[in-house]
This record gives sequence, C-alpha cells and structure tokens, in this order.
Amino acid sequence: MMNVRYREKTNTWPGFVDLFSNLVIILIFLLIVFVFLWTTTGVFNKNTDGETVAGLKQANAELTERVQQLTSNEQEANDLLLQAKAVLDNFQSVTAQYEAHVAQLQQSANTEQETLKQQIAQLAQERQDLQSAKDTFQAAAQAEIQTLQERASAQQQELQAKIDDLTQQLAVVTLNQQQTDALDQERRNLQDQMDAQRASLSEQLANLQKALDAAEEKSREQEIQYVEMSNRLNKALADKVAELNAMTQYQSAFYKAIKNALGNRTSVQPDGDRFIISSDILFGSGSYALSAEGKNQLRLIANVIKDFENQIPTDIKWIIRVDGHTDKKPVVSGTRGYKNNIELSLLRATAVADELAAAGVSKRRLVPSGFGDMHPASLGDDIESLQKNRRIELQLTNQ
Repeated sequence: MMNVRYREKTNTWPGFVDLFSNLVIILIFLLIVFVFLWTTTGVFNKNTDGETVAGLKQANAELTERVQQLTSNEQEANDLLLQAKAVLDNFQSVTAQYEAHVAQLQQSANTEQETLKQQIAQLAQERQDLQSAKDTFQAAAQAEIQTLQERASAQQQELQAKIDDLTQQLAVVTLNQQQTDALDQERRNLQDQMDAQRASLSEQLANLQKALDAAEEKSREQEIQYVEMSNRLNKALADKVAELNAMTQYQSAFYKAIKNALGNRTSVQPDGDRFIISSDILFGSGSYALSAEGKNQLRLIANVIKDFENQIPTDIKWIIRVDGHTDKKPVVSGTRGYKNNIELSLLRATAVADELAAAGVSKRRLVPSGFGDMHPASLGDDIESLQKNRRIELQLTNQ
C-alpha cells in the first residue's frame, strides 16, 4: 500500500529544473541588454577613446565569466536534482520489495491456517463416522440379543413340550420297565441339551455385552482425543500466526541493520527476504578459504546478528540459513578436497558459518547448506551470468 501511495504523487522535479533554467536565461538576457545600453551610451555620447574599448572588453570578459558560472551552477543543480530523484526511486523499490515479502509471509500463514482447518474438519468427519458406526453396532447388537432371546425361549418351550410328552408316555408305559428307562434317559439327555443351550446363550450374551462396553469405551477415548487434538491445533495455529507476525517484524529490522552496517558496499545485495554475497569477494577460484576482505564483511554482518540475538524473544525459534551456490562449470578432475559443485558449495557455506561463529554468533543459529548449480540466479552462459550464480545467500527465518 505504501508503494501505491508514492506512485500516485505527482513528480515535480522536471518542473523545478525547467523553472530554474528559464530564470538563468532571463538573467543572462538582462545582463546583455544592460551591457549593450551602457556601452552604446559611452561610445556615441561621450566620444570615448581606446580606454573605453578596453573597459568594454573587460566588462565583456566578466560577463562571459558570469555566464559560464551560471551555466556551471545550473549543471550542478541538475545533477543534484537527478541524484535526489534516484534516491527516491530506490526508496520506492525497497518499499515494494518489503511489501511483496510481507504479502508472501501472509499467504504462507493463510495456507497453513487453511491446512489446519482441513485437519480439524477431517477429525470432525471421523468423529461423526465413529458415532454412526457405534450407533449401527448398538442397534445390531440389540437386534441380535432380541433374536437370541426369542430363539432360546422357543427352544425352551419346545424342550419343555417334549419333556411333558415323555413324562406322559412314561406314566402310560409303566409296565414296560425297559421302555421306561429309555424314555427317562432321553428325558435326561434333552434336559442336558437345554442346559447346554442356556449356558451357550448366556455366554453369547456376555460376549455381546463386552463388545458393546468396549465400543462405548473406545468412543469415549476418541471423543477425548478429538477434543485434545482440536485444542492443540487451535493453539498451534495461534502460535504459528503470532510467530510469523513477530518474525516479519524482526526480518525487516534485521535486513535494514545489515544494510546500514555494510554502507555503500556493492558486493552484498538485498534480494527479497535474503542477502546475496558474491563468492568472488569471499573466495578465490575453486577455493573454499575465505579472503581477508570477505572476513571483514562477515564480521560486520556478525555484529548485527549478535545484536539481534539479544533482541528477538527466546520463545521465537529462528535461524540464519547460509546457502552456498556455484556456477555450472564442472569441477576440474583431480581436485582435492571436493568431488563436485555441491560439495564445494557446502564447504563454502560451512566456512561462512564458521567465520560468523568465530565472530561471536551462536552456532545453533547457523544452518549451512550447499546447492551447487541446482538453483541458478541467471540462466545465461556469459561471464556476468556465471558470476551471479557464484554466491552465498543469508536468510533470517524460523525453524
């Protein structure tokens, strides 16, 4: 929004330049008219001699010197105005980069918030499915219990009817002792079968009750887990949003402090949410040993990081990513110390992290990484493009 507001303002610098130029031209014209009138009056009315001519030449020389001085002053004024306009354009560019970075962080927070909402919705759907399965299981168990009870009652009535019939037969056939013993044995067998069926039915009912109790207990446990998970997700969402907001504030202050510490050095350039240092300043060709100039610049950056270690609250988990990148030229065969560009970039990133640690930065805040030529800043094959790809990137971010 800040960048839009600055673009809507009218640029008045060209108007000031035109006005100043017009004033200088008018002043020169008036001086020429004054000299002309003065010389004309002196020559034709006073009949001056050679001294008058010499005086006119001197006046003309002085006038020429003044015109040259005014022209020089005009050029200096134009240069100052152009410098001021360049500073203003640079400020607008930095403001646009900062707003783009804030928008990116806000988009990331919105994405994580949407993901957490989807997880909560999924848990709610699982809870609903579990409740539906529980209700279905309870209904099926009740129906099975009812069916078993009805079946047991019917079997009991059938067995009782058989016992009654056998008892009547036993009373009728009292004369035939053998038949009576057989009928009595059959009655006892039927009684044992009925007792066994009753025991089996009781066991089935007990198992169904246990299964029903286990399902209810599992439902209660999952209900507790759902509530705890929802609370943890809500807290994690709030903590993440707060951490992102705090990190955005400290990132802006961090990059501004590094820019002020480095002054007018062109070897370190800001790029969005990170600083880029040319490897040609820090290391020699094919080497991962830091140069003297590179160490001086890293010490300035280390002082800024140490100040921020005391400013950023301890509950914010932050690190400084030190990413090493190389160009796409292959490593010379037989090179000692590394086999490819990825190993070289990691060795260079580690050397930068070690130098920052030696200058007083906590090692736990430094995370070196090597990417070789996998993420080029420029896709060209010319010398300038290859030089841009040989770089070290420093980024303040959360863990």
